[in-house]
Amino acid sequence: MFKAFRLKMHAYWSVTGTHCCSTIRRLPHSRRPLAVAAMRAVIQRVTTASVEVEGKIVSKIGRGWLCLIGLTDDDTAADAEYISKKILRTRGWHDPDTGSPWAKDVAGIDGQILLVSQFTLYGRLKKPKPDYSKAMGPNQARAAYQAFVDRMKAAYMPNRVQDGVFGAMMNVVLENDGPVTFIIDSQDK
Repeated sequence: MFKAFRLKMHAYWSVTGTHCCSTIRRLPHSRRPLAVAAMRAVIQRVTTASVEVEGKIVSKIGRGWLCLIGLTDDDTAADAEYISKKILRTRGWHDPDTGSPWAKDVAGIDGQILLVSQFTLYGRLKKPKPDYSKAMGPNQARAAYQAFVDRMKAAYMPNRVQDGVFGAMMNVVLENDGPVTFIIDSQDK
């Protein structure tokens, strides 16, 4: 679990040993640990979603998950496996037969998945200009993202998994259902 800052405790015992007091001190910002980078997905339950590039719709889904995927240099096949399982197994829909909430996953509703690469999920706003140094570089990310898309198609029905155009300026149109949105980080495994 990432800690925003480390605590340093010093226990001082009195000479008599009858009592103690503890002090907690924050480390200076420059000495605080940075967050561990991991693959990230923001999944949104949608009734419909599409990706448009240069005025043409390149992907479109009905009911299901719209998944924004962020990659870092440290991502491994294990991270991709974790994220893909979470997307497929997350129970985001109620069961109309029993009325039970959060009972069905995307396969249980015969839903679809739209994957969109989004390096800005690892943007930091320390200054007015965003810093994307934690995001995976474009050449490496293209291959890693395509491997993730292939993994999702193999794990689910290939014709039910769509994706955007890597590196393109995309217009993503969606109709949130709920809204229901989850953030999945592979470092949480």
